[in-house]
Amino acid sequence: MIESSDFRSKEIVLDRGGGRMPALGFGTLIPDGATTTRATRDALEAGYRHIDCAERYRNEREVGEGLRVGLAAGGIAREDIFVTSKLWNNNHRPERVEPAFEASLGRLGLDYLDLYLIHTPFAFQPGDEQDPRDENGDVIYDRGVTLLDTWRAMEDLVDHGRCRAIGLSDILLNELRPLYELARIKPAVVQVEAHPYLPETELLEFCKEKGVVFLAYAPLGHGIRPGPIEEPVISEIAARTGKTPAQVLLAWAVQRGGALLTTPKTAARARENFDITALPADAFDEINRIQTRQRFNAVVETGSGGFLNK
Repeated sequence: MIESSDFRSKEIVLDRGGGRMPALGFGTLIPDGATTTRATRDALEAGYRHIDCAERYRNEREVGEGLRVGLAAGGIAREDIFVTSKLWNNNHRPERVEPAFEASLGRLGLDYLDLYLIHTPFAFQPGDEQDPRDENGDVIYDRGVTLLDTWRAMEDLVDHGRCRAIGLSDILLNELRPLYELARIKPAVVQVEAHPYLPETELLEFCKEKGVVFLAYAPLGHGIRPGPIEEPVISEIAARTGKTPAQVLLAWAVQRGGALLTTPKTAARARENFDITALPADAFDEINRIQTRQRFNAVVETGSGGFLNK
């Protein structure tokens, strides 16, 4: 049931950890530091109150500066925004989780996070190198830790009160299901690539059943062309409804019961991506019938190890 056709103010209650996640989120995977700071500030001005960061992106300081400036300029309280960061693969050892979390907080200039995610279910060799590789150029995995070990340390963060909720990113249903069953604190959010070419319907239904927020990244197809933003069905619906193809795709993502992330790098694009309203039922159903299947980020299909068993 859709409470309102205007998705700009839509929030999803987190079943675990309390709080409410704005359905429209701003992702900060932006290579350039100055652009990151400006885009973060512009996103806040456009109305975004959900900011998604990661240690892996190497720009948490720049995001933090954008938050500092944007909150002050808009008279926005910290409590009025929802901020996420993520634990990278080289920090899966339980003793490394809290220091990594504290380092992200420090770079962002925040006292707490609303959500902390395990970035991928793959554990890399522990250390300062984000991409440890052997002499053949292959990633060095950490065989001495399981995903459940890492999750237990994530649960401790919630117990200590500086992280309100925890979850996972880039995980498939067959890996999520056993972790969910064994977790003391159940995942509040699962962040995965999802769009009409990769609807992840089974995972979405599992999340709905278990009270887990389904958070879609790359809802526009990672900007890769050809992709869903050029899909004829999407173009026709956009013309029919007076929306842009991007707005159609983003509305579909929220309307199916989840939240989403986009990464607008200009103020104009931030305003466009935030101006999201519900689609007519027939248009929503047309998108659900799209048959093309394509994954744009292969991270879930790469690597080995790091799940429940050593």
